[in-house]
Amino acid sequence: MAESHIIARVHASVLDVDPQAWNALLAQQAHATPFMRHEYLAALETSGSATPRTGWTPRFLTLWDAGVLVAACPLYLKTHSYGEYVFDWAWASAYEQHGVPYYPKALVAVPFTPVPGTRLLARDATARAQLVQAARQWCMEEDISSLHLLFAADEDIATCADQGLMLRHTVQFHWQNTAPVAPVVSGEATAEWLAMPNRFTSFDDFLASLAQEKRKKIKQERRRVADAGVTFRCLQGKAISTSDWDFFYRCYERTYLEHGNPPYLSRAFFADMARTMPEAWVLFIAERDGQSIASSLIAISAYPASATGQKDTEIIAYGRYWGALERVDCLHFEACYYQPLQWCIEHRVHRFEGGAQGEHKMARALLPVQTSSAHWLAHPDFADAVERFLEREGQGVDAYLQSLHERTPFRKTQNPA
Repeated sequence: MAESHIIARVHASVLDVDPQAWNALLAQQAHATPFMRHEYLAALETSGSATPRTGWTPRFLTLWDAGVLVAACPLYLKTHSYGEYVFDWAWASAYEQHGVPYYPKALVAVPFTPVPGTRLLARDATARAQLVQAARQWCMEEDISSLHLLFAADEDIATCADQGLMLRHTVQFHWQNTAPVAPVVSGEATAEWLAMPNRFTSFDDFLASLAQEKRKKIKQERRRVADAGVTFRCLQGKAISTSDWDFFYRCYERTYLEHGNPPYLSRAFFADMARTMPEAWVLFIAERDGQSIASSLIAISAYPASATGQKDTEIIAYGRYWGALERVDCLHFEACYYQPLQWCIEHRVHRFEGGAQGEHKMARALLPVQTSSAHWLAHPDFADAVERFLEREGQGVDAYLQSLHERTPFRKTQNPA
C-alpha cells in the first residue's frame, strides 16, 4: 500500500474551502451541529460579524490526502476574549503583567456560539490527531501565544489530551426528552411514538414528572403570561418571513443594547441564515393586543436520521437568542424555555440545550452537564501555572456538578435516566 502524504493548508477564509467537501466531512462526525456547517461559518464572515474588524481573523486549517479533504477545523486569530464563553481574562492579565503578549491567540471554535459539538472534522482518529498537531505547529511557526479548542466533542477532547493539551471543564444545562417512568399515552399516539423509550407525550406529561413544587411554579409562571394576554406564534424554516426576521432582530439587538453592548451578530448574518439554512431555525413570537412584543429563536440539528443513515440519530434543539420590546412578568421563561420545550415534545426532539451558564434552568428541568475545552500555551512557565490552576478549578467544577446532581427537579420516587 502506498504511504499517504498529508498536506496542510491554512486559508484566510472559509470561502476558500469547498463547501461540499467541508459539509460532507462534517456529516461524517458523530457530534455534528448546524453551527459548523460551511454556510453558517461563511455567514459569520460575509455579514461582518466575525472578521478582523471585530477581532476574529479567520485562518481555516485543512488537511489533504491525494487531493481529498481528510480533516479541517475553523481557526481564528483573536485580539480579545469576547464572544467565547470560556473565560481566560485572568490568563491574559498575567501575561500582560509580565510583559509577555497573550494576543493574538488561536481559537478553534464557532464564534459567539457556546454549543458543544465537533470542532475537529476528520475522517478518522489518525487524521484528527494530525489536525491537532498541524494547528499547534502552525502556532509555533507564527509565534502565536496559545491554542484553544472550545466546547469540543468527547472525541476531540480525547485527541487533544493525547496530544498533551490541557483540559478545562465548565457546566451547562440541557433538557432530555425522556420521562423518568413510562408515560401515559393517549389513544392518538402512533406505534412509532410508542416504540420510543419513555418520551414525553405532552407538556402536561412532562410536568407530571416534576416535583410538586417545581410543577406548581411552572404552572404559575405560564399562567401569568397567559393572564397578561400574551399568545405565541411559532414559525419554522421558510415560513419565517423577512418581516419576522426583522422583528426578531429588533428584539435581539435590544437585549444587547440594554446591557450596554452592540450585538455580536449583524442583521445581514440572519439574512444569510434565512437564505442558506432556513431549515435550521424555529422562531417564537409573542403577541399582545395584535402587536408583536417579544421573540426567541432556537436552532435545530441539521443532521436527522435521513442524512446519516442511522436509525435513531439524536435530534437536538439549541436555545440561542431572545429579546422583548415590552415588560411582562415571566415572559422570558415562557419564550425561552416553555414554548421551546413544548415544541420539542410535539416534534419528538431528543434534547434541548439551554446555552451557557444559568443555574436557574434547573427549575425548568434542564439538568447539569459537563462541557470541555482544551488549551496549549507556548510559554512553558505560564503553561505550568495554568496547569496548576486548571487542576484546582477542575476540583471545584467536580464538586459543583455533584451538588447540582443532588438537587433534582424531578419527583423523588423517580430516577431521570
